[in-house]
Amino acid sequence: MNRIRFVRRVAGVLAGLSGMVLACTSALPAAAAYRVPPPGSQIRPVHPPTQVHTIILGGMPGWQITLIAAGAAVLAAAAALILDRTRTARQHQTAPSA
Repeated sequence: MNRIRFVRRVAGVLAGLSGMVLACTSALPAAAAYRVPPPGSQIRPVHPPTQVHTIILGGMPGWQITLIAAGAAVLAAAAALILDRTRTARQHQTAPSA
């Protein structure tokens, strides 16, 4: 296997994996983080906010957004792979010098 092809393949895999990680981490809700009072403080936590269901308000749940982002990353990786292979196949072969 040609070294350049190997490097391109590894770079493509790493780009795809980093895109998946980025898509999954960006879909985490910010509401998952909450404040914890320091130990020994007398501050009592405020009542938790009322739970609102997504079905009532409309919108899209986080897991669907994550699924769409993952599908887009896979589709982009497949398109990049196909374009790279077609470009490689169209390159002209140079004749060896005698």
